[in-house]
Amino acid sequence: MRHSLLLASTLFCAVSLFAGPIRYARAEAPFSFSATPGQLPKNVVPSAYDIALTTDMKALTLSGHEAISVSVFAVSDTITLNQAGLAVRSATIDGQPVVVSADEAAQTLTLRPEQPLVAGQHKIDLSWTGPIPQTPNGIYYDDYHDSTGAKKRMLVTQFEVADARRMFPCWDEPVFKATFRLNVALPKAWVPISNMPVESTVAASGGMQRVTFAVTPRMSTYLLALVAGDLAATHGHGDGTPVNTWAPAGEERNTEYATQAASAILPYYNDYFGTAYPLPKLDLIAVPGNYEAGAMENWGAITFIDEDLLYDPMHSSPGTKELVYLVVAHEMAHQWSGDLVTMAWWDNIWLNEGFATWMETKALDHFNPDWEIWPREHAGREEAMAQDALSTTHPIQQPVRDVSQASSAFDRISYQKGEQIIRMVETWLGPDTFRDGMRVYMKAHAYSNATSADLWNALSGVSHQDVGVIARTFTEQPGIPLVSVLESCRDGKTIVALQESRFTIHDPKAAPLHWRIPVVMGGPGVAGRKVVLADNMTMRFPGCTPAIKVNLGESGYYRASYDPATFRALKNNFTHFDATDRVNLLGDQFALFEAGKGELADYLDLVSGLTRNGETSVAVWQDTLAHLERLDDLEQGSPSRPAFRAFVRELLTPQLARLGWNPRPGESFLDTLLRPQIIQILGVMDDPVVAAEAAKRFAAWRKDPASLDPGLVQPVMQTVGLHADETTWTVLADVVRKTPDTERKRRFFAALARSQAPELIRKAVRLAWSGAIPNGRIVRSLSVLAHNSENPDLVWEQVIANQAQISRLLTPQGREDLLPAIASATFNPAIVQQMRAAAGSSATSGARIAADRSAEQVATNIDLRLRAQPAIAQWLAASGFAAEAH
Repeated sequence: MRHSLLLASTLFCAVSLFAGPIRYARAEAPFSFSATPGQLPKNVVPSAYDIALTTDMKALTLSGHEAISVSVFAVSDTITLNQAGLAVRSATIDGQPVVVSADEAAQTLTLRPEQPLVAGQHKIDLSWTGPIPQTPNGIYYDDYHDSTGAKKRMLVTQFEVADARRMFPCWDEPVFKATFRLNVALPKAWVPISNMPVESTVAASGGMQRVTFAVTPRMSTYLLALVAGDLAATHGHGDGTPVNTWAPAGEERNTEYATQAASAILPYYNDYFGTAYPLPKLDLIAVPGNYEAGAMENWGAITFIDEDLLYDPMHSSPGTKELVYLVVAHEMAHQWSGDLVTMAWWDNIWLNEGFATWMETKALDHFNPDWEIWPREHAGREEAMAQDALSTTHPIQQPVRDVSQASSAFDRISYQKGEQIIRMVETWLGPDTFRDGMRVYMKAHAYSNATSADLWNALSGVSHQDVGVIARTFTEQPGIPLVSVLESCRDGKTIVALQESRFTIHDPKAAPLHWRIPVVMGGPGVAGRKVVLADNMTMRFPGCTPAIKVNLGESGYYRASYDPATFRALKNNFTHFDATDRVNLLGDQFALFEAGKGELADYLDLVSGLTRNGETSVAVWQDTLAHLERLDDLEQGSPSRPAFRAFVRELLTPQLARLGWNPRPGESFLDTLLRPQIIQILGVMDDPVVAAEAAKRFAAWRKDPASLDPGLVQPVMQTVGLHADETTWTVLADVVRKTPDTERKRRFFAALARSQAPELIRKAVRLAWSGAIPNGRIVRSLSVLAHNSENPDLVWEQVIANQAQISRLLTPQGREDLLPAIASATFNPAIVQQMRAAAGSSATSGARIAADRSAEQVATNIDLRLRAQPAIAQWLAASGFAAEAH
């Protein structure tokens, strides 16, 4: 699943469902069904579901019947499975009635036969009714407006982590794999889509059709899918497999790019994994608006929020073009890692998500090698490390005790840190060896489950090295290593002493940890070397080479610090390193300041030389823009903020002059990505020339929307939104209300969220939950408003005043995320106290995790502001910018 990460970001983390202790083995072993953690007993195991559903899309209810084939392994008095919000009308086992009891708090259903069940094969028959709600989890309805403005309705499912139980009673844990035959009654005019192709369709009464889909392979319940509505598609093929990309009718022209991407990616993955895609078709489905995740890897029927799948060359931004490719590649990677081979329990969700995040980048780089994707993946590394340096971090592999905690595990540790660890292991073993190990892993665990130990064993078997002894130090304990480098010259040789410790931010009581770190070292004119660092090590290089860098190629998951002389040498040779290493040096140097282990002046000295040195790498500039915006946020209330903004404008204006406002014929894709980002930051930094040009283009756009290049919509609107009066704000809000597509809603809401006027901020809060923003995007939109408006306390006040009404529109996870997402933007400890005192902040394990993360982020920001403001003022004065403050 491409997840929507909310917390600990300046741009944008479920109710505890079960009672009783979880069965969790602390020392992980290869996959064993009986030893897998979970909530359900393992004495009864399903093998096949035959499900018949009838939907009433006017009354928004469903009724169902299922026959479940099960194996009973020991004499059993009861059978326990999952359900949530369903009313069971009848139940039998082997045709005999049973006593039924439901526990809504635990989301379980218990069946008690008159006589104990003997070991062997049995059949359960269940009938039930249930709701079809609007909140985007389980089975739900999505009301939207099509391209003509007509109101439409569609049926959608979203079952990860554990919401299949909201559509049918089942063993709703990933280890309980089974086959599924789905038969469903739907409105006759609707296009039905599920994991497998339609096997038959017959007319039913009341303008309905009854659709039967082919039987699925063995798979987990959370991967089952059902989508239906007024849909149309473009079609392609990948290695002979039909590839169909669906969208609301009228939008199908915008699916062509995704269809082309998926058709190319499928053969690439078939070859890489050494196992051909096993289903007879692959559907990709755009869900308009009301969708909480980014995308979901349902086997053979992948669902996406529309802006992550639809690309309109006339209206979509360059960033959307790249995002669509990445998300398609991510979800398609899951068809193997996650669907064919599934983590046994949610403690290993990183096996799904970290791998798919790594594979999406690998695929994009393979098909678009000039997009500089690996250097720009530095941004994901920084996001992971920002969370991993704090005390509220967790190991990649962590005990998960309930579904609420499982939902909280979909974070930057599982995704981005997981990706970085996989990349590090691949670099250490070599790409071909790593690929061969993945092929062994896929074949050994196809249609079954696995643990991290299974992956390490497969890689060890192929490489003849003990992969686990290194990898486990990164997956089974939290945190980031710090490699300290001390260079000296003796007897005509460069002596490089390496020492490892733990890198933390705002965590003085962090436990000391040790890793086995694959380190790549080298520099201009110095051949790279690979070593595994365990504690301390000394390396010798011929000659007195002054600029040897660790983490060459940024393939290692660790921070690096250098002694002063070595850092000066690296700074003097900065332009001789490639973009990956330049951005690595910048990122580490900023992080060292955050941790109190380095001077902010060292970072700003590097940054101030970028334009002078002719820097054009989009990776370097994107990292720099992110950190400059972070510093500007910390400068709120400081008398040196105007001078800091003057410095930023002086730094970036030459880049805008180089790029220009208008795309040039034949320019690189990377320039089309960078231009709007440069313009937007200059707008935020009160550049008068940019503000005037944005106002001019906004006026032209109001007369003719086609006059504004799609790539400039976001920076122009955000710059205008920053200075918006009531009239301008209303223009932006009208677009949010009326546009049918999520990409434009997001862009224009982020623009109006820039307004600093208190009354406009209050109006924006109301707009976010008024129906203009789909339910699945409300929390994200309010988080953007809290950060963009620079008045998070006012946003908090308004959200608290309307919390009951807002919460009714949210999923359980959305309710847990709501207050922490807003509070994370504040610098006010009183807001944190209010968040912690709120009843929902301690109601579940997931809520407590979200609240703890938000509170620590605020404490970290407060501490960093106290250190950043005097450091910035001192550097500005030394650099001649102090006068600009007046």
